[in-house]
Amino acid sequence: MDSYTSFSYVYDTFMDQEPYDEWADRVCAYLAEYGLPRSEKSGSEENIVVDLGCGTGKLTQILADRGYDMIGIDLSEDMLSIAQERKIESGRDILYTLQDMRDFELYGAAGAMVSVGDSINYLIGDGDLEAMFRCVERGLLPGGVFVFDFKTIHLYRDVIGESTIAEDRGDCAFIWDNYYDPETCINEYDLAVFVQEEGTDGSLYRRFDEVHQQRGYTPGQLRAAAEKAGLVWLAMQDSVTGQDVDGQTERAMAAVRKPF
Repeated sequence: MDSYTSFSYVYDTFMDQEPYDEWADRVCAYLAEYGLPRSEKSGSEENIVVDLGCGTGKLTQILADRGYDMIGIDLSEDMLSIAQERKIESGRDILYTLQDMRDFELYGAAGAMVSVGDSINYLIGDGDLEAMFRCVERGLLPGGVFVFDFKTIHLYRDVIGESTIAEDRGDCAFIWDNYYDPETCINEYDLAVFVQEEGTDGSLYRRFDEVHQQRGYTPGQLRAAAEKAGLVWLAMQDSVTGQDVDGQTERAMAAVRKPF
C-alpha cells in the first residue's frame, strides 16, 4: 500500500495504452442500468460518484466530463498531487482526499462508487476486502451502486507469471520483474524506474526502485466479502469482451448494491 511514490510521476506515460474511455463506458452502463436516478438538483447526493483508488485522476476526470459530481480517494499523496494538477487544468470541480480505501469516510453519502485499474487487487491482507466493502456500504445512499474491476488469478498465474517486462520511452524507462506465489495468490513485482534528469544532455538518468504487491481473488471470494458487508451482488462481466467471465478472463468488472 506504500507503492506509487517515484513511479507516480511517470505512471501516465507508461499507462497511456490503458482503455480508460472503454472502462468509463462500462462503468456508466452499469450506473445507468443499476444506479440511482440522477437528480435534477445541483449538488444532490444521488449525483455524487466516489472514485476509490483514483490514482492520477484519469477516470475521475472522464466521469466528471460526463456530468457526475466526482470525489477521488487515494492513499498515494504523489498520485493525488498529479490528479490535482489535472483538475486545475480542466477547471472541473473535483474533490480529492488522501484516505485509505479500507478505512475512509465521506462528508455525507454518495449515489455511487467506482474503482478501476485493479485497485482492488492491492488489498492483500486477510480482511482487507471486507473492510473496504463495509466502508462502501456505509458511504452509499440506499440503493447506491459500487462498480469495480479486478485482475484475475488466471492473469497473474498464467499470463504474467514469472516474467520480466521492460519498456523504454526515451526520457524514461522501467524494468519490471514479476513473481507470483500460487499458494498465497500474491503477485509481487520489483520495479526499477529510470527518469532522465532535467538540464542534462540526455545521458544522465536517475533510478527509482519500488516493490508492488497485488493479490488475486476469485469472483466467489469477492462476492462473499461484499455480501458479508451487507451489499447485494448484481452482475459481473469480462472487462475486455463484455461477455460472461470464464477461465480466460484477465480482468473482470462487477457491480454491487446497497439495499434500499
